[in-house]
Amino acid sequence: METYKPAEIAKELHISTSALRHYESWGAVPAPARGANGYRLYTKEHLAYFRCLRAMFPGFGVSVTCDVLRSIQKKDVDTAFWLVNKEQATLYHEKAAADQTLALLDMLELPPFPNRKLKRFMTIGEIAAFTGSTTSAIRHWEKEGILAPERDPVNGYRLFTPVHARKILLIRTLRNTVYFLKNMKEIVQAVDNQSLDKAKVITEQAIFTIHERNRQQMLGVHHLIELCKETGLYPFNE
Repeated sequence: METYKPAEIAKELHISTSALRHYESWGAVPAPARGANGYRLYTKEHLAYFRCLRAMFPGFGVSVTCDVLRSIQKKDVDTAFWLVNKEQATLYHEKAAADQTLALLDMLELPPFPNRKLKRFMTIGEIAAFTGSTTSAIRHWEKEGILAPERDPVNGYRLFTPVHARKILLIRTLRNTVYFLKNMKEIVQAVDNQSLDKAKVITEQAIFTIHERNRQQMLGVHHLIELCKETGLYPFNE
């Protein structure tokens, strides 16, 4: 059986031998046999694990990648693939949210709502009804610094404008996504400054990043299939 020294694997993958030991300690790669001198003896299967791990990191992250490779070691291909599928589904929803945001920013006016009249100033109850949000959610976004309504000088009530309505519609679109956490405040601030072009640029940059991660995930899946071939888990129907 052909074996590789740690230095040979490290050179092949352009990483350090200490990185190999870390991956092994995480349980992401099977423990190798040892030579008479105590040195690790890696095989072609180990090389496939290391290649897969390095390819999956950018698109899937360390935690998911390690969980996938531990499942492969247990010959549990279905669990491994469903973990991958879940991450791809999450990325798909981020892309859909970003596309919706760009579409909203391209709109010259707020979308029409039957039987609802957009007022110059609205209370929190009125803006919640208009946008289909809850008052508690709007208060939370205000606390996070994403919304900053004025206050009525007489009674201290919040006063929301059509600009706030546009913001809330954007926030509702993205609130459950990673994309929201990374980019929403900057986009909303751009809208607040009447800089829709800047908000579009931010959104387009986020979409580009999502595209890049999608390509990284596809490369990771390719190496996962190659690992399944090397470990005898593929083809799946034989």
